[in-house]
Amino acid sequence: MDAPAPWQLRGRALVAALALPASLRHQQGGAAAELGEPVRGPALVMLVDYRRSEVGPYQELLFMPGPFRFADGRLRWSIGRIYVSSQDSADNGNRNWGLDKRVARFDWRRRGRREQVAVHYRDREIAALTLDRLGPALPFPGGLLPAGWRTLGQIRDGQRFLYTPSVRGRLGLARLREARGDGEHFPTLQAGRSRGALALPDFHMHFPMARTEPHR
Repeated sequence: MDAPAPWQLRGRALVAALALPASLRHQQGGAAAELGEPVRGPALVMLVDYRRSEVGPYQELLFMPGPFRFADGRLRWSIGRIYVSSQDSADNGNRNWGLDKRVARFDWRRRGRREQVAVHYRDREIAALTLDRLGPALPFPGGLLPAGWRTLGQIRDGQRFLYTPSVRGRLGLARLREARGDGEHFPTLQAGRSRGALALPDFHMHFPMARTEPHR
């Protein structure tokens, strides 16, 4: 299936910030080597259950080691590790936005306000997270965030991909109960400390076409 950008997506997500050692974020984070080391700051882990997309429903786990200093001097977040439950999502995501999506199996269990997810890649558990959703979720107008804060950057095959997604929906608090990774295919999350978590029980996302240019 060929599904060029832009995409319109709907689903639910959980996002956790983690304080991890700088060496671990750099060595296990998966970002392009050309970006160097992430600057000081938390890492982000995101779990997403997409109910609608241009390639159908799928689930996703991603890791962002932190912001990076790009060649133009600007700080941008970059997705280092990303796993999805759909081959069509992987193929099109890699082509459209310069990602390195890999196909994995998700075991996602929801019991009341608790979300437990284990992700298997090549028949091996590479990550597991448990989060609790807390309190009410309130309307969140994504337009409040400046575009510069939402712009992500990837480097792949000598090209730089820049894209600025937007999101709106409902936003609430969450608590990270457990997080672990195998240290090879996903960072050793258990070496970090939680710096807070958020739940988006229902969101709409616009994922635009990437701006591409040669990476020098």
